[in-house]
Amino acid sequence: MPLLPHLSVIFIAPPPFSLASSSLSHSHKIAFSSSWLLLQMSTIFLIHAYTVSSLFSLSFSFRDYISPRSERKSGFMKWLSKLFRGGSNRGRGGRHLHEPTEESLVWGAPSRALDDRARAQKEKEDLGHAMALSSAEDLKRPNAHQGYSWGEDSGEDYSKAPLDTLNSSSHPPFAPTPFYPHEYRRICGGCNQEIMYGNCLGCMDTYFHPNCFRCHSCRYPITEREFSLSGKHPYHKSCFKELTHPKCEVCFQFIPINAAGLIEYRCHPFWSQKYCPSHEYDNTARCCSCERLEPLNIKYYRLEDGRSLCLECMESAIMDTGDCQPLYHSIRDYYEGMQMRIDQQIPMLLVEREALNEAIVGEKNGFLHLPETRGLCLSEEQTVTSIHRRPRIGGHRLIGMRTQPQKLIRKCEVTAILVLYGLPRLLTGAILAHELMHGWLRLKGYRNLNPEVEEGICQVLSYMWLESEVMPSFQSMPSTSTAAAASSSSSKKGAKSHVENKLGDFFKNQIANDSSPAYGGGFRAANEAVNKYGLRRTLDHIHLTGIFPV
Repeated sequence: MPLLPHLSVIFIAPPPFSLASSSLSHSHKIAFSSSWLLLQMSTIFLIHAYTVSSLFSLSFSFRDYISPRSERKSGFMKWLSKLFRGGSNRGRGGRHLHEPTEESLVWGAPSRALDDRARAQKEKEDLGHAMALSSAEDLKRPNAHQGYSWGEDSGEDYSKAPLDTLNSSSHPPFAPTPFYPHEYRRICGGCNQEIMYGNCLGCMDTYFHPNCFRCHSCRYPITEREFSLSGKHPYHKSCFKELTHPKCEVCFQFIPINAAGLIEYRCHPFWSQKYCPSHEYDNTARCCSCERLEPLNIKYYRLEDGRSLCLECMESAIMDTGDCQPLYHSIRDYYEGMQMRIDQQIPMLLVEREALNEAIVGEKNGFLHLPETRGLCLSEEQTVTSIHRRPRIGGHRLIGMRTQPQKLIRKCEVTAILVLYGLPRLLTGAILAHELMHGWLRLKGYRNLNPEVEEGICQVLSYMWLESEVMPSFQSMPSTSTAAAASSSSSKKGAKSHVENKLGDFFKNQIANDSSPAYGGGFRAANEAVNKYGLRRTLDHIHLTGIFPV
């Protein structure tokens, strides 16, 4: 703002003389008084006129208000000076007043230093305003982008240069709307909208609004510095771990990484149950039938002999000797349908684990299936404790089971068949079919067979019976002489549930993939011979030679 010059006025006082003693004439006195009064009024008017003219000059922002001293004299001031000279000349012979020339007015003008500083400040403001207007015009042209530097983190650099000038104190803020050519525009990969101002993220060869860069799984924005990428989809690291890192199906925790930095876990070959390696030796319960481990959210049943039974196997479990009799007779009928009738009435008992182990110790013949034997064909006289009445369920335990000892007397080559209690129907039937084949071989005079041959052909009969129970027809059975068995057995079978069919597939898988030489190797050799020559011709060859036909 220009400074208002200080105005100093010399007040012209009247001359010190007395009208009475003055020698001036009356007309001269009147003329002199009028001139003096006119001088005072003109001076006051001059002060007001100069003040108004100075204030008026402030409204012109581009006009130089500091002028040389000679140029500031107005026509009014010159006219007033002539008037003073004319008035004083009227008093001839009288006392002359001091002529009010321009030296009689003392102007308090600002110093040259202040004048130069004000001019420099004004020139700077005018230059800044001109630059702002020029920049705003440049932004409207198609090549406005050539003067900008594109930043990846903020859009504030788009108009940084013009905004620095427009934020001066002399002018109000001005924000021109920028124009960006199509090839310089950034399109958000999330919402497909143009990214105008603010922060943006650059990754995967595109740009995103911060709120549009979201996890493909949980759909929440990714704000962490690190994230996982699968194909073209970003994920939170935690979400990606949930999707890809295997979890233990027993404790439901992420399977730990071993010392080599690898994810190591155990997986059941049939059920595909994944679990931590530590659960194999941390006393986690395992079903004695299907071999699945007990999860934390499911409680298995506990049998009185210490075994555990899962809920699916418990649905069809056979608990006492009386419940097992119908199944036993149906399997004898199956043998009869295959032209393998058993004439002797062989006793069948369900026993506990301890009773079965005691019977194994007293038995001289037979080959044991380790690590646990679940059935036995006795050929010696023994006293065996059998399950007389099934236990009742108390919580998740089976309690109140009644047993009774039974004296087994040998009447033929086979004394009795013992089966472990508490197993599902299909597994109990598979064990019975296996042990009945041992009895058939002994009753028919098949003696001194090596374990691979005897156990192998018994496993084949067990596998065939499971197929007859699980499969709707006998077309896939290894033997060709099973038509009669189909007609006699199919009428006695009820409809199997999906769970029971799945258990039947598992028991068949156990037989086919057994790793023991006698049970596994013997089954595969016997099954190959039966598929090639049929069951009857294979049995005749074994009776004559003691080995499988090649």
